[in-house]
Amino acid sequence: MRLWVLALALFSAACLAQPYPSRPITLLVPATPGSGPDVVARTFGQKLSQRIGQPVVVDNKPGASGNIGAALAAKAPPDGYTLMVTINNFVITPALYKDMPYDPVEDFRTISRLAVGNLALVVNPRVLPVRTLDELTAQARANPGKLNYGSPGNGSPIHLAVELLKQKQGLDIVHVPYKSMGGFMNDLLGGQVQLSIIPVHTALPHAKAGRLNVIAVSGDNRSALAPDLPSFGELGLKDVDIELYYWIAGPAGLPRALVDQLNQQAVYILAMPDVREGLLKQGLIPSSSTPEEIAATVKKDVQRWKKFVAEANITAD
Repeated sequence: MRLWVLALALFSAACLAQPYPSRPITLLVPATPGSGPDVVARTFGQKLSQRIGQPVVVDNKPGASGNIGAALAAKAPPDGYTLMVTINNFVITPALYKDMPYDPVEDFRTISRLAVGNLALVVNPRVLPVRTLDELTAQARANPGKLNYGSPGNGSPIHLAVELLKQKQGLDIVHVPYKSMGGFMNDLLGGQVQLSIIPVHTALPHAKAGRLNVIAVSGDNRSALAPDLPSFGELGLKDVDIELYYWIAGPAGLPRALVDQLNQQAVYILAMPDVREGLLKQGLIPSSSTPEEIAATVKKDVQRWKKFVAEANITAD
């Protein structure tokens, strides 16, 4: 153990002896191009490259519910040249899979939160003509097991979000899992499923067209994306923490000096007006944090979802 600590100290000292960064940085994204984590990584990476004078390359490594990309990030040298931008399904997968190729807490060094995405509780008004949470709750309690909701699959963040809402409200609503977001959304809009929880920016155009009613938006306070719609907290839905959040991390052992340097860059970049405007158009709210704040959130949510998944007997597809 002493030899390992000494080696790590020497490695860190060697890293800090050279100006950082002196070569390209890779942002591993354990998701497909065009996904939320990819959008955040490319927006952040472009500005980071401009500020540090080095290329920042986004490398998409989807698959196995994000485990492939995350495992690569965990095993990368802790020199600041391979980082990961991910979403909070990262904290859900340990609850769904027994054999994880990494420890979601111990194998990473968090740097900063980058963005938050609010979710909206929606209904199709053609098959479920309600507009408020009280009306929806009354309908569900009067018809236990007769209402249904869709999701893009068992164990998906949307699945867990609705199950958490059901638990808090004591509702019996049947889950209809799909194999993709596209198929699920088609049936939600077509009325084959009656309700669900979806990203706010996905819900708003359909609400404007009258195809969906938005009951409420996740969070304690109203969303910057939908300031005219009530929040979960405003309606008394406490402890329903289901927002999507995105953050950047490096492998364990990343020197504190590099963590601080990258955190300062994140804070600066996320405050830039064009970055804020660009992310808001994508349905994402720029949101930085200290390394300790996002680390505490990740640790708490890993345990929270493990407990909830076990209690609700949820399994992955």
